[in-house]
Amino acid sequence: MPVSSKTAQSSIMTLFFVMAMGFAALVAWISLRDGLDRLSERGAADLSLASGRLTGELQRYRELAVFFADHPTLMPLVGLKSPSVTAAAPANALLLAAADRTGSDRIELVSREGRVLASSSRRAGVAADNGIPDYLRRALNGTIGMAHMLDASHQRRIFIYAAPVFSPEGPVVAAVTIRLDVETVEVASRGEAESAFFTDAEGVIFVSNRDELVLRAQHLIPDVLPAVPPEMIQPFPPLREYTIAEHSVWAIKAGPYLPSLALHLTQPLPVIAMRGEILLDAAPALQTALMQAATAAALCLIFGAALFMVSERRRSLAQRLEVEARANTALEERVAARTKELTLAQADLIRAGKLSALGQMAAGLSHELNQPLMAIRSFAENGAAFIERGKPEVAAANLLQISDLARRMGRIIRNLRAFARQEVEGFSDVDLVAAVAAVLEITQPRMRQDGVALEYRPPTQPVMVRGGEVRLQQVVLNLIANALDAMAGQEGGRLRLQISQAEGWVRLTLSDTGPGIAEPERMFDPFYSTKAIGQAEGMGLGLSISYGIIESFGGSITGRNPPGGGAEFCVELAASAGEKAA
Repeated sequence: MPVSSKTAQSSIMTLFFVMAMGFAALVAWISLRDGLDRLSERGAADLSLASGRLTGELQRYRELAVFFADHPTLMPLVGLKSPSVTAAAPANALLLAAADRTGSDRIELVSREGRVLASSSRRAGVAADNGIPDYLRRALNGTIGMAHMLDASHQRRIFIYAAPVFSPEGPVVAAVTIRLDVETVEVASRGEAESAFFTDAEGVIFVSNRDELVLRAQHLIPDVLPAVPPEMIQPFPPLREYTIAEHSVWAIKAGPYLPSLALHLTQPLPVIAMRGEILLDAAPALQTALMQAATAAALCLIFGAALFMVSERRRSLAQRLEVEARANTALEERVAARTKELTLAQADLIRAGKLSALGQMAAGLSHELNQPLMAIRSFAENGAAFIERGKPEVAAANLLQISDLARRMGRIIRNLRAFARQEVEGFSDVDLVAAVAAVLEITQPRMRQDGVALEYRPPTQPVMVRGGEVRLQQVVLNLIANALDAMAGQEGGRLRLQISQAEGWVRLTLSDTGPGIAEPERMFDPFYSTKAIGQAEGMGLGLSISYGIIESFGGSITGRNPPGGGAEFCVELAASAGEKAA
């Protein structure tokens, strides 16, 4: 091989490798984006559920505070500055029973001066902690007060609601406060697969189903006094944040109970003045993307290796034909021209990637072309010999045989060229009968080789439909190739074709005796295939491409498993204006 040829071949292989890696990267990106989209949808639902559960639980205690604000058992204590033990006993008993039933930490009736008039913990007469806090001041001003804090004495996280108690004359004379231990509402979410947490306005995680996240802060809000003492706040575990397809992805180092690679979602919760957040494990989506990328790269490399072997074999065959054809210059020029046209047509098919199913027909086509070639050579040599012997009538018969074989080869090559050419025009009237016949011309050698019987009675007249000729042939070829793949190795396989017309539509029905469709609901999904890995044409794109082509024609394609077994596909196309008129 010349040095320039080796250099060109090396450049082509390098370019193909780069393109294969680029395609694999694109597959990985699309897979990762789709995986994150699905994970985001599920995570948003989980976060909404967790947020609704927390908000609903807190609202229940808020309503409890409002309920006790006008309770008749508490009202007699409102006007007392320091009620006696006897006077406060019924109210204390009521609040204690309510706290036991509802799981509240403490329920209290507090005067405007901040003194506890009645309490579920029997703290009557004790002044409110740290004077009049903001949540109590809001309640004494006539609104619902709410706060969260850390109980320094017991190291517990507390939610507090305060509801105003109005006098019959109208002014606020006291307030009912309910303290709730956060662990009371956290216990229901412990053990959930996803890590959910709720951050307050200061940036501190106050509620979470993961203990290792509680009282941590990723970024404290500046110039805002946190509800938790600063010395109790821990930094958030080390992380790096990435934006992938508009999704926030965190790489975290936080031990075995938090995902190392997580999709981060947030949801504002203005009702409780917090922000809900959730971390979902994104590692499976990444692993799936890498696996699909590796599969795509492997398929591209296998396809490239097969293409290289075919090209090398054809180059060697062309050289042999050139040497052998020197004995007959005229025949050599004709065969060389046809061979070059066939090679260019098949190269265009490979580069375009439109008719990958022709790869499985290569052996049959080679046989269909080599047999007439050898016969032509034999008839030509015999014709020359008969002319020398003075038998021109026998030589003429040989020439007629050569002409018939040449027309046969020409018909096969014309079909291949029709598949190879670029179809740039829009819709037109296409003869469906001719399209099916062109495909059968190419696929029948493989049918004979596989022992598949064809049951097809073509209409006697053209059946015109709206579409594109090359793309329509591609759809028919994909369906027939899939049927032959399904019946590979099966004895007595049958392929049935039928063309019918009804109410402005033309229907092409194709059925086989194979094992049927494993998952009918997924048969048109891209990259879905039931063929073994490494099997030719097993990328799972044929039906997906066919679906898109028929949809672009304004038609439809469906598949099913009929009661008698096998698989059946139905393609419906709009009849042309002439067909509708007829």
